Amino acid sequence: MKSLAVKATAVLLAAAFGVGTAYAAESLQDVMKRRGLNQQDVLSAAKTYTPSGKRDEFMAFSSGGQSGQVIVYGIPSMRIIKYIGVFTPEPWQGYGYDEESKAVLKGGWIDGKEITWGDSHHPAISETNGQYDGQFLFINDKANPRIAVLDLRDFETKQIVANPIFKSDHGGAFVTPNTEYVIETAQYAAPLEAKKFYPLEEFNEKYRGGITFWKFDRTAGRIDVPKSFSLELPPYSQDLSDAGKGPSDGWSFTNSFCSERYVGGIERGRPPFEAGCSAKDTDYLHVINWKKAVELVAQGKAKKINGHDVLMMDTAVKEGILFLIPEPKSPHGVDVTPDGKFIIVAGKLDTHVSVYSFDKIMAAIKAGKFESKDPYGIPVIGMRDTLHTQVELGLGPLHTQFDSKKCVAYTSLYVDSQVAKWNFCDGKVLDKISVHYNIGHLMTMEGDAADPKGRYLVALNKLSIDRFNPVGPLHPQNHQLIDISNDKMQLLYDMPLPLGEPHYAVAIEASKLKPGVRYKVGTNSRTDKPHPGAVRAGEEKIESKNGKVTVYGTLIRSHITPEIIEVEVGDEVTINLTNLERAQDETHGFTVSTYNVHASIEPGKTSSVKFKADKEGVYPYYCTEFCSALHLEMQGYLLVKPKGWKATTKEMAKAAYTEKDYQATLKKIADTQAVIDSVVGFITSTNYKDFPDVVNMVEDATDQLNKTADAKAKHEAAAAKKDWEQANLWAEQVFQYQVKAADIGLRAKTYLEQNGAKKLK
Repeated sequence: MKSLAVKATAVLLAAAFGVGTAYAAESLQDVMKRRGLNQQDVLSAAKTYTPSGKRDEFMAFSSGGQSGQVIVYGIPSMRIIKYIGVFTPEPWQGYGYDEESKAVLKGGWIDGKEITWGDSHHPAISETNGQYDGQFLFINDKANPRIAVLDLRDFETKQIVANPIFKSDHGGAFVTPNTEYVIETAQYAAPLEAKKFYPLEEFNEKYRGGITFWKFDRTAGRIDVPKSFSLELPPYSQDLSDAGKGPSDGWSFTNSFCSERYVGGIERGRPPFEAGCSAKDTDYLHVINWKKAVELVAQGKAKKINGHDVLMMDTAVKEGILFLIPEPKSPHGVDVTPDGKFIIVAGKLDTHVSVYSFDKIMAAIKAGKFESKDPYGIPVIGMRDTLHTQVELGLGPLHTQFDSKKCVAYTSLYVDSQVAKWNFCDGKVLDKISVHYNIGHLMTMEGDAADPKGRYLVALNKLSIDRFNPVGPLHPQNHQLIDISNDKMQLLYDMPLPLGEPHYAVAIEASKLKPGVRYKVGTNSRTDKPHPGAVRAGEEKIESKNGKVTVYGTLIRSHITPEIIEVEVGDEVTINLTNLERAQDETHGFTVSTYNVHASIEPGKTSSVKFKADKEGVYPYYCTEFCSALHLEMQGYLLVKPKGWKATTKEMAKAAYTEKDYQATLKKIADTQAVIDSVVGFITSTNYKDFPDVVNMVEDATDQLNKTADAKAKHEAAAAKKDWEQANLWAEQVFQYQVKAADIGLRAKTYLEQNGAKKLK
């Protein structure tokens, strides 16, 4: 009888939801058959599936390519979690639309010119003793040579600095083991002097490459520009870099291409760049003693170029801090092994990957054993004198990352569209797996650090072709997740990445990230300092003087204070808004119709928007984040009056409320208070003070309830005068405060239930 009842219930549920009985009772085998899945598919799904409410083991930060942004996603779920505006405006977060973020973007202007696009390429996570510490993220802009600093306490861009001597930079950002410096290298050689022209016929003499060491002040969370310096390099196209670690700490390594110094020009009857820049069998690995370079700059041995300290090549050679080693031609990546003993380089036009020994490099330098000098007098160490081994991996080896297993590395094979797993100590190929298609970089978990975590690898593929639903000629990029925990690699998941050309990514254990969930009330999040426009509740005001109107306002569910702003046409208007919420994720947004401003204002944050009221009229403003049940009512009006306009004495329109309406609202208040009392009773019966998020929610809810006293006094005073409109509206305001308090309280109750709160004895 029980089984019949269960079946009958299933039939009724299926009928109610409009599905067949077979679908309602579908088993795993049924689903596999219906979708054409095999056991390997199901195993892959189980390895990547992250149940509702659960979190990923790792977080990846991917460049956003031509979007100029950073993309954040989880691993193994491959769920995109956030886009971060960096070099380009990003409307959702108000980046580039409020005054605070405009100031950050302005730091990246070049020659006084605003730049509204970027080509973000190589992210790097800050390190302590060679380990990812999860505090900061750095990324470069290849198109307009710049470096950005992102603070991972709130996942916001805090600083952009423009390189004073470069015209492009593929080789950034890379950090030294304690994030003393952020490394950025030039790519396409150009004159270092600002706005200086030399013809291409003088390429060898007047054009230069270089490497910049940006000094990072960890306490301030900013690059210290005056304490930064560069090293002049030959007009080879410098590419990527890596800093030594362990025994190689204090040294950095930068590869290059087009060491032929070839200048194309089809229109001049010359073969193109690609022919001349790949004629030789080798390019040059640059080996630099950066710690000694710091000392030389401190001794005043640098030259000022564009107001920036530059160590010239002749000084670097004389002081013995710059050396070259031949490397396989056209490489894209130089990677120091986790133990700091080896440096790995792969050239895309060579089938081999080369493993250089740091000890052998140092021995050659100490012995003065050089095979030659380059045209600029830089000592060249013999390739054979420095190699530990070379391993033939396949066509188009490009970038290498490391496993948690000793001596195990992974290299992307661009032409073969494969990943090779190999042993760099023994020089053996261990496994290969095909990807889809034309892999560029790859990423293992903390694969750039001294202690890689293994587990997963992501192939950053340039093409997707037949992998996803067609969306026109422009396809998404394809990030493929690969399980590397066993001897054989296993492809788990294809993730389309439909933003820019994500060039490189880094991944960190999620547990190392400690982002905050609210700011101290009144904080300018871009400077981490108190905002001069911040006010608390009851301090809101509007100041008008000499054609400038400054608003000091607040935001809290579900109203903006002030709700009416009056200005005259031609006034310069600045609106400062402070989010008074303390509950997690209670973000408010703000925009004014047609004035092209927007701010995303997280709990505690103060933001400002600025514009000229250049057209008379009526312009609604509102909260752009769906923040509460009365989100749509969170509004106001900007009234831009003609010059000299005078108001009339006409009263506002009134609604027809009765005593009966007022009594109904009072009952609603009493019923809601009963719910609140019940929730409060539950919360206070637990150890809720052990949960900081709940404590903040309780404070927020209490703050909302405290506001009812003033509104209650007003509705009772109005009722005594039988002014039922005012009585009912102020009573309704009491109810709104209750609703907001109840909303927060219920959220706190759910949090406690889901996180193992204990009942007090």
